[in-house]
Amino acid sequence: MTKYAVFLRGINVGGINLKMADLRTALDTLPLTGIKTLLASGNVVCTAKASSTELKSMVETLLRDTFGYEAWVVVLDVPQLETIIDTCPWPADDPSTHSYVTLSSDPAVLDELARHGSEIAGVELARLSPEALAWPAAAGGTLDSPFSKLSARPRYKSTTTTRNLRTLIKCRDALA
Repeated sequence: MTKYAVFLRGINVGGINLKMADLRTALDTLPLTGIKTLLASGNVVCTAKASSTELKSMVETLLRDTFGYEAWVVVLDVPQLETIIDTCPWPADDPSTHSYVTLSSDPAVLDELARHGSEIAGVELARLSPEALAWPAAAGGTLDSPFSKLSARPRYKSTTTTRNLRTLIKCRDALA
């Protein structure tokens, strides 16, 4: 059995509204144990016998069939999540700057985002793992930051999702 964090793309933003209780009920139909949702933005921790690829497919299919939207998720096991948290060069608790991590199920997409992001003046990026690219944003200005606008393009919708570093830490702690 492997412990996983599952990050749903675009939940409770842009018209896709899911109650976490309904999400847990749906996930209970899969061969998972220890299912917990964290916050209201599509963060799930669980344990499964499945591989991360199998879990990704199961969850995306379930979300599409149950809730009727084009669902995408990124799945990380505990060692991947710990590496991402431990290697982030920006703090989780700076009141003036928030540390964000763009997660991807496709490392080539993060390569592309890193390449394009590095061409934007003032953008700081740090590749944390094949699945994660970190970047800081001024508190209160996240959606207006140039990298946020880049990573929000429709081209990246099916393979990426972004979380605050604090959220990743909460997921890791919930898996402990």
